[in-house]
Amino acid sequence: MTPNPPAQPPSDRPPSDRPLSAAASGTPAASAPSGPPGPPVVPRATYRLQLQPAFPFAAAERAVPHLAGLGVSHLHLSPVLEAVPGSTHGYDVTDHRAVRAELGGEAGLRALAATARAHGLGLVVDLVPNHMAASPRHNHALREVLRHGRDSPYARWFDVDRSAGDGRLLLPVLPARLPEVRDRLRVEDGVLRLDGQEFPLRPGTEDLPPAALLDRQHYRLGWWRLARTELNYRRFFTVSDLIGVRVEDPEVFRETHATILRLVADGVIEGLRIDHPDGLADPQGYLERLAAATGGRCWIVVEKILTGDETLPAAWPVAGTTGYDALRLVDGVLTDPVGAAELTDVYREFTGRAGDRGGAWEATARRAAYEVVRHDLAAETSRLTREAVRLCAASPAHQDHAPWALRTAIEELLVRVPVYRPYGTGDAERLLTPGVVRGARAAFAVPEEATAVDAVRALLLGALGDSPEHAGFRARFAQTSSALRAKSTEDTAFYRYAPLLSANEVGGDPGRPAVGVEEFHAACARLARDWPATGTVLTTHDTKRSADVRAAIAVLAQCPDVWAGLLAEVAGVPAPDPHLAWTAWQTAFGFGTPDPERIGPAVLKAVREEGLRTSWTEQDPAYERAVAEFVAAGPGRVPLRAASEAAFALEPHIRAHADGAALVQLTMPGVPELYQSTEREYRALVDPDNRAPYEPGPDDGRTALVRAVLGLRRERPAAFGPGGGYTPLAAEGPAAAHCLAFARAGQVVTAVTRLSLRLAEAGGWRDTELVLPEGRWADVLDGVREFTGGPESELKLAELFADRPVALLARIRE
Repeated sequence: MTPNPPAQPPSDRPPSDRPLSAAASGTPAASAPSGPPGPPVVPRATYRLQLQPAFPFAAAERAVPHLAGLGVSHLHLSPVLEAVPGSTHGYDVTDHRAVRAELGGEAGLRALAATARAHGLGLVVDLVPNHMAASPRHNHALREVLRHGRDSPYARWFDVDRSAGDGRLLLPVLPARLPEVRDRLRVEDGVLRLDGQEFPLRPGTEDLPPAALLDRQHYRLGWWRLARTELNYRRFFTVSDLIGVRVEDPEVFRETHATILRLVADGVIEGLRIDHPDGLADPQGYLERLAAATGGRCWIVVEKILTGDETLPAAWPVAGTTGYDALRLVDGVLTDPVGAAELTDVYREFTGRAGDRGGAWEATARRAAYEVVRHDLAAETSRLTREAVRLCAASPAHQDHAPWALRTAIEELLVRVPVYRPYGTGDAERLLTPGVVRGARAAFAVPEEATAVDAVRALLLGALGDSPEHAGFRARFAQTSSALRAKSTEDTAFYRYAPLLSANEVGGDPGRPAVGVEEFHAACARLARDWPATGTVLTTHDTKRSADVRAAIAVLAQCPDVWAGLLAEVAGVPAPDPHLAWTAWQTAFGFGTPDPERIGPAVLKAVREEGLRTSWTEQDPAYERAVAEFVAAGPGRVPLRAASEAAFALEPHIRAHADGAALVQLTMPGVPELYQSTEREYRALVDPDNRAPYEPGPDDGRTALVRAVLGLRRERPAAFGPGGGYTPLAAEGPAAAHCLAFARAGQVVTAVTRLSLRLAEAGGWRDTELVLPEGRWADVLDGVREFTGGPESELKLAELFADRPVALLARIRE
């Protein structure tokens, strides 16, 4: 469906300021533009589209007029290279040589780029360097490795531990143990087939008897459950269907990036989002190689998840992150810290999950980390242990450590890494503090065995050598650390600890859901100074709840008593367990309307990820049936936000939070991204719910806000770009804490209402005032009002927020 495009605003980019060679014909261009490249085009704002067979390049092309009318400068496309047929996300890359045919191929991508350019838009593309689909049928490089083994020209592509088992690559793809399926294996047309799967055969083995044929292959077929303990290739997190790629090898980098780099050189692509850089052996080395290969033509951001006060490595040649750190700041500054603590008490009493208020989250996360490192990542820790045994045996000072002791030391240090991963020996020394070492040593009953911790730490700090083998151990420890943090925190602990689900997002801290105003201002000032072109987001394809769903849930922190009352009202709907009831009802409250077809799958995913009563690999059918029946009878049927007068009265406060978050994200330092459909109210739950094909919808109040802000960003780029700065503005008066305000370059002022329910309960704004910077200021959102700034011209916040809980002001040019 083609949207009804609004009047096209003037573009600040000429429609063809960079040639799209071959765009008309759809044929690949062979050479890069001549002459030195100019600086990268920093987007004004990006709009993320989830490409898939149901929404290919042609559908995106039809949406271009509408999206250009919003005021964004770039479309941000999910991965565009060949992927497993039917994939709805594209992260399962199968062939780096070609643009995905199901989306329209390279001709379709170039046509989209040309249409976008004609409307003043560029393209940013999601690039997946870390992994490919582990599908021999579709992955040409893997297929050749399986056919020819170490003699394959692709043998260096994949991170395979040949020292494990018999040295063959294990494919854990069988639905049962080999003896149970051997009779179903067939050799047909020179390949081995089983239930729709295909495996290439080593040349000359096609006519061997079945047992000999299997033994002669360069790979070993195994039961899928063997992946947990026996897998001998690096994978994405714990997903054995995605095999790690060794882009640290210059040849592998060249071959896997040639197509994308050609499209960059041709001007088809102007920006890159780098997926999961923490999975790479050497993230900085990769990014330096990528920056050199793109010739400085690209705006590059990385999907780096920052933890606590961690900052992006200053040496990385990128514009910044994809924006999860900004999401944490925006959500946190609009969350009530006092009410969140009170809500945690209600949660503990309702669910019966013990733990003190401050330590319950940390204990939950630590328990989950132990489970994941010992169970889900057992194959990864086994590999690290084998390598540590060999390396320590070669060091006179660290010989004779028992393998179990080294494995225990590795596990204990992994669970104590306070961030996703270390980068290099200096970072490892900073993270593996004496306190971390003491905690790891305490896991040993015999002090003499605890010296294994010292040996592993010495390996990580480079004290035992700097050979390729030593560097490989350090890299794999870091890669495993990243997988452990993601799997144990995002995919496990976030589902086990749920007082306020709005805080349980990537990069978030459920134990400290609120961010203070001063902390927010300090973080924004750092972004403006150090990473002015970083990305900012509120909703992505990976957020567990869209920003509008999180806004409704976050308001509950301002009224724990209302939430407790709602739970009491629906207590007549029996739930399989109280924690499920809390999670499902809070999810339904955030979603806003009863919809079992969407709430049900999200709740089922939650209990499987939680992994306490059922899981993805050890499902409990009876429990899952009980969950489905509960959702159908309760959260999927009862309109919780209209269940009581007190609940219904929260609606304006939910809108205030959602609009405030949107305005802050669109005007804070960085390049804001709109996820598909978030130019209007958008309620979505965890994937796949949030990855549905894009469909244009009617404008609403949010759309007007988005157009106003992006129009101002287009009109005054200097206020928002590098050098735009960031100046906190402090209100004065009895309700000063409820105003979050800042100025950009002395040209734009953002002001939003914080904790509007608490504000109303305290009597409103009363005499609270905000002093604007010098000058005359126009209200951008209503286009009518004007205000005067300066120390003698205090602005009553009751007047500023008379019509809406947010305000955007622009200095009137004299």
